[in-house]
Amino acid sequence: MMWPFYLMALVAIVSTVRVVTNTNPVHALLSLIVSLLAVAGLFLIVGAPFAGALEVIVYAGAIMVLFVFVVMMLNLGEQTVAQERKWLTSSAWAYPALMSFLIGLILVWVLKSDYVQPSMVMGTEMVGPKAVGQSLFTQYLLLVEVAAMLLLASLVAAFHLGKREPGAEEEQQ
Repeated sequence: MMWPFYLMALVAIVSTVRVVTNTNPVHALLSLIVSLLAVAGLFLIVGAPFAGALEVIVYAGAIMVLFVFVVMMLNLGEQTVAQERKWLTSSAWAYPALMSFLIGLILVWVLKSDYVQPSMVMGTEMVGPKAVGQSLFTQYLLLVEVAAMLLLASLVAAFHLGKREPGAEEEQQ
């Protein structure tokens, strides 16, 4: 009865590989959304519905909306409009639609089955929000702080890499 876990893991791996290998940012974002949803499904299957819900709300929801807005803001003019029309064909949407359909089938099957059965859940107990909070802020406090510092450093680096000097736009033209 482990086939839903392995199928969801396969969807996550294939989608993540497509994110890295895709040169078109819009297609990479679509594959990233599918990958994040598959990871949320994995959390649900292993008995951590709270982590799965956070994955959908925080990453597949908020972070992906931010990425889509950044891609939209990078519009470089009329030349990119024709290129985007060429990129956004039905074949570009076929892969993410197929993978999302597979994720939906697995989640419907898991939710309709006897979910609390020990053969379905890999762990021995369900992990709730209280247990997650206690683990993060007691046992793993140092790791949480290190992750926060890495995120801050990457934000500062992205700001400085993307910053343009005044008058740099005139030099490019």
